[in-house]
Amino acid sequence: MLKSAKVQETGGLAAVLFSVGVLLGILATAMLVPAATDLLDGNSDGNAFLISAALTGFTGILLVLGNRRREMRLTRRNAFVLTTVSWLATGICGALPFMLSTIHLSFVDAFFETISGLTTTGSTILTGLDLMPSGILLWRGLLQWLGGIGIIVMAVSILPFLQVGGMHLIQTEFSDRSEKVMPRPAQFGRALVTVYLFLSACCALLYWNGGMSGFDAVVHAMTTISTGGYSNYDASLGHFPQPFIQVTAIVFMVLGSLPFVMYVRMLRGDFYHLWSAGQARTFILMLVGVITFLAMWLWLKGGIPPHKALMLVSFQVVSIVSTTGYVTADYEQWVQGTEAIFLFLTIIGGCMGSTAGGLKVLRFQIMFAAIRYHLRQLIFPRMALAFSYSARLGDTHIISTVFTFFAVFLATYAGLAIALSLFGLDMVTSLSASATALCNVGPGLGAIIGPAGNFATLPNGAKWLLSLGMLLGRLELFTVFAFLLPLFWRR
Repeated sequence: MLKSAKVQETGGLAAVLFSVGVLLGILATAMLVPAATDLLDGNSDGNAFLISAALTGFTGILLVLGNRRREMRLTRRNAFVLTTVSWLATGICGALPFMLSTIHLSFVDAFFETISGLTTTGSTILTGLDLMPSGILLWRGLLQWLGGIGIIVMAVSILPFLQVGGMHLIQTEFSDRSEKVMPRPAQFGRALVTVYLFLSACCALLYWNGGMSGFDAVVHAMTTISTGGYSNYDASLGHFPQPFIQVTAIVFMVLGSLPFVMYVRMLRGDFYHLWSAGQARTFILMLVGVITFLAMWLWLKGGIPPHKALMLVSFQVVSIVSTTGYVTADYEQWVQGTEAIFLFLTIIGGCMGSTAGGLKVLRFQIMFAAIRYHLRQLIFPRMALAFSYSARLGDTHIISTVFTFFAVFLATYAGLAIALSLFGLDMVTSLSASATALCNVGPGLGAIIGPAGNFATLPNGAKWLLSLGMLLGRLELFTVFAFLLPLFWRR
């Protein structure tokens, strides 16, 4: 028995190291793209990317070759290890180009920028983007694009398996027990990648048709469909005043915020599922309601013409709710009260199984359904009541899972905000920075990290804390917390 457990543990560790090696190999291959771009432009940063690719690829090859011959089996505990270690490893290796290139970022700044990219948060410490080498700009876009597809795969495969923070609900949301979305995992993975590539290509073509250069169109398409928000310009997408480009961004930010499993089902001819999926329908209706309310408020209170108010509000609301973080206007200068609304939208986020961050719409659906369920029990204590959410019957165990996640989120949010305030940050900056990190949004509130600022001037300690916050938010909190518990490491 002990020997069997030891073999199983060894096989699980081999599976983790092998998987990390494969991911580093993919990352090293991706580094060759900006390397070629810089070399063609005659920029010396191409060598920095080549050196980074060599170091990353060599590490990945060692991990793959050193573990491929062992019996590999991924257990639940090893899956927790894999999710945390893989994001840390890619974050460290992905920071190498920022450190070795001509911009010469420190390790803390390079790690912050890389983690922000991979988690599709979009917070940045870089300024002067308009004059930055094309390789670095392309690398930032690639980080978010790769992170986006990684997030989708993690959300629909690994996290449901771990039942982290109610993420197993994505399985009941999009597949019945009698029928799987796809008969084989490999086929399902190829379908997800196909959808992701198709949406990225369509977005790039529309951006290019709207007036962007080919390079800008490709980079912004990658950061739009991944709901990441990195831009090639300090003015973000506000650099492009064309309404066609902004409408294109709105459409694809929404598409990136919807569950990608839904698109896979649509490929099989199930077009009705676009509207029948509970969280997708709720997400779209929420957007329509908030945009209508804020546009009217901006028109009546701010004196902005209705058509202009509708465009401004539509873009910023979709950008914040989808956790993309693009900016076309300083919404802190709008009518009083919009900051609080945007902070709340930051926390809500998009749908489970999408590239968007936040607490996810489905969890809020379950929370409100649980409140209604308990109120009905209070009024009719002798009546046998069934718990349901989004027109689906559910186990009451889901309630405790989701409310536990909310409690852990609030405690983490408060702890992170307090820790940031110890570095001398004001209350607005601390609270909004914590929210943007844990919800993977990007811009915060206030003069420092608001839509008109960035994170460059924050103390190094605050950057480390926010980097941890971005990882916690993207890995659904419990994955990292379980990994840190001493109980987790006991046999």
